Amino acid sequence: MEWVYLVIGIAVVGVLAVVGLVTSRGRRGAPSVPPRTEPPRVEPGGAAGTDVLESDTEVVERPGTAAPAEESVLDEMLVEEPEAPVRERPEGTKSRLARLRERLAGSQGGFGRGLLALLSRDRLDEDTWESIEDVLLTADIGVAPTQEVVDNLRTRLRVDGAEAGDPKAVLRDELIKLVDPTMDRRLQVSGADGKPGVVLVVGVNGAGKTTTVGKIARILVAEDHTVTLGAADTFRAAAVEQLATWGERVGVEVVRGPEGTDPASVAFEAVKEGVEDGVDTVIVDTAGRLQNKQGLMDELGKVKRVIEKQAPVTEVLLVLDATTGQNGLIQARVFREAVDVTGIVLTKLDGSAKGGIVVAVQRELGVPVKLVGLGEGPDDLAPFDAAAFVDALLG
Repeated sequence: MEWVYLVIGIAVVGVLAVVGLVTSRGRRGAPSVPPRTEPPRVEPGGAAGTDVLESDTEVVERPGTAAPAEESVLDEMLVEEPEAPVRERPEGTKSRLARLRERLAGSQGGFGRGLLALLSRDRLDEDTWESIEDVLLTADIGVAPTQEVVDNLRTRLRVDGAEAGDPKAVLRDELIKLVDPTMDRRLQVSGADGKPGVVLVVGVNGAGKTTTVGKIARILVAEDHTVTLGAADTFRAAAVEQLATWGERVGVEVVRGPEGTDPASVAFEAVKEGVEDGVDTVIVDTAGRLQNKQGLMDELGKVKRVIEKQAPVTEVLLVLDATTGQNGLIQARVFREAVDVTGIVLTKLDGSAKGGIVVAVQRELGVPVKLVGLGEGPDDLAPFDAAAFVDALLG
């Protein structure tokens, strides 16, 4: 029996040896499998040659690659072309005169109605004539012109009240004579010998000179004149910018200099450019100055002398605020002595009940009112017309 157990033991050992050999071969021959990883993701929609790799925390764009096409197109769409300034077409003279009548009738109507009511009384006694004088004086016509009107009215309308004519027609005639329709109110905006007309605009602070210069430019552009503006109010940067805006709106060149520049040099350059460019008119804005500052008034004379080295000054316009009344006469006297004023511009006439300043300032200076300002609008400046003015006064 022992040999039987021996045979079984040998068999068991042999089986175990075979199993061990097979297992060892299996381990040595199995292929190595690398651990599985996620491949990089490519973002869709990129331009050719652009690979955007995305990790868990950020998006990285490879250096040297182009931006996405959509972004480039979007950038082009966002870049806006600057708009060309829109040039305005100013109003013509007829529409300005129509507005003159309308505005003056509203602000000055009380003056005319008051006079007509007094002259239409059944009896024109001394008290009535004194009341008529008071109305005229209150309107800033002045003492001498008032006495002249009253005397003429007394002659034409009998004292006992019997009418020698319609009181309104008689009053209209006398007021028109007082305003003097024979004065030459044309703006001298043309030069001689191929040179431009030169308009110098002067006045005290706050009278509205810069605005007036811009509005005169609009009147001339509406009449097909070519214009250059000189911003010689170099002490106020705001005035220079304001004038530049006025010029841009009607396509007019504005000559300017740095703030604080000698006003005479800017005026000189403006006229020089106007001569070289062959424009019809050069309008020079000047700094506002108080009439009691002799140094500033002397500087104004210098500006005029320097300008005339290039071309003669054809017009010197004094801008007066109509609401200042008799104080405007004091200003007018001083400016006349400094620069030989040739015409008056009355601003804010629509806001004053003292339209008689027209008569007073003309009598004082012996020069006509040529333009009147009637409001804040860009075309609220009109040529002065004696008959239209009086008709507006009388409503």
